[in-house]
Amino acid sequence: MFIGFDYGTANCSVAMMEQGKPRLLALENNQHYIPSTLCAPTRESVSEYLYRFMDVSPVNATGEQVLRRAMSMNREEDIIVERGDLLFGQAALDCYLDDPEEVYYVKSPKSFLGANGLHDVQISFFEDLVCAMMKNIKSKAEQDAQQAISSTVIGRPVNFQGTGGERANQQAEGILRQAAQRAGFQHIEFQFEPVAAGLEYESTLTENKTVLVVDIGGGTTDCSLIEMGPEWVGKHDRTKSLLAHSGQRIGGNDLDIHLAFRQLMPLFGFGSKTLKGTDMPISQFWNAIAINNVAAQTDFYGSSNFRALDQLRRDAADPEKLKRLIQVYHDTLGYQIVRKAEESKIALSDAAQYCTNLNVLSECLQADISQSDMAAAIESPRVKMAELVLEAMQQSDKKPDVIYMTGGTARSPILRASIEALLPNVPIVSGSYFGSVTAGLARWAQHCFK
Repeated sequence: MFIGFDYGTANCSVAMMEQGKPRLLALENNQHYIPSTLCAPTRESVSEYLYRFMDVSPVNATGEQVLRRAMSMNREEDIIVERGDLLFGQAALDCYLDDPEEVYYVKSPKSFLGANGLHDVQISFFEDLVCAMMKNIKSKAEQDAQQAISSTVIGRPVNFQGTGGERANQQAEGILRQAAQRAGFQHIEFQFEPVAAGLEYESTLTENKTVLVVDIGGGTTDCSLIEMGPEWVGKHDRTKSLLAHSGQRIGGNDLDIHLAFRQLMPLFGFGSKTLKGTDMPISQFWNAIAINNVAAQTDFYGSSNFRALDQLRRDAADPEKLKRLIQVYHDTLGYQIVRKAEESKIALSDAAQYCTNLNVLSECLQADISQSDMAAAIESPRVKMAELVLEAMQQSDKKPDVIYMTGGTARSPILRASIEALLPNVPIVSGSYFGSVTAGLARWAQHCFK
């Protein structure tokens, strides 16, 4: 049996073909989408759990080194890894929110896969993270489908990383392929996510069209200009139909982080002054919430940074705010702050104003955010997304007949208005914001494996 697998930055989903149409499979509590999250007692518990309870062994010397080190560190800390310790999806998020200080929590590991400067040990650990998530999803999908799954087409962005080029893409795709093989998939293919979304839209067309697919997901924005319609349906070789591609690692997570930075981090001292009247260093407030940046998170949550934060508190004109930032450090609260920004972003899609609450140091902090506040906060990533649309258009001399917007972040009225301004008089349509990529991957899997 084959499936399409959308290993997304925000959510994961899979689909099988049934009576000529894609059917999404249930992955968590009868839901088709499972948040791309993982929670464990410690970082080292992941690799040991994968080996002991998911029956997945390392495949090379580096993987064995990571496993031995993990087991050794768990023993030294008197941590006994037990069945059920590794949680996924909403269960992982609930566990983290219940006690963030006592667990290891990861959101959106896909964001890290193309990062520059990763060492072999880091790559091997990320592979363990992805493999555990894929193994869980494969098992849940097989329960719903009542069949063993051997083959998959996995979606990938045009570019995993803003910098690093094709080397970063190869690194990320290599991690995904190796993780999928270890999770039990025997045959693995990849397809660009915007192309997959376009294939699903193509199934609705009755005439040929030039379509600009704009896929704005949690971690990346990808644009593809594609010839579609009855002439192309069923063709395995679509090379001539793909007119242009652009993509970068800029997505919904970046909107959340920028909104958190501008609207929530002032509660923790961003924008405040020292006793001498100088500005607080921006990096301490940015790094705390840059949850898709390995280096930034390492710098902020590293043991040596506590002394720097405590010195900032002593130098601050408003030390109470810096105490809150130190609590973010101690309790690893960056994910919670970004989640509050995400909730605000979603609410502001329909409301003119939203009040969010944060509990820190027994305080209930509040921030009132308006649509105009959000628009100002996300201006930088919005401009980058718009540039990707222009880049795709510049690669081809054809103008699209229609713009097909998909991906969870494509629901934003601010982003939709931005694209309308770039291409006036070109109609914009939308299908399933979350499911179109998965459905298209399932259709492509049928081409590859049937």
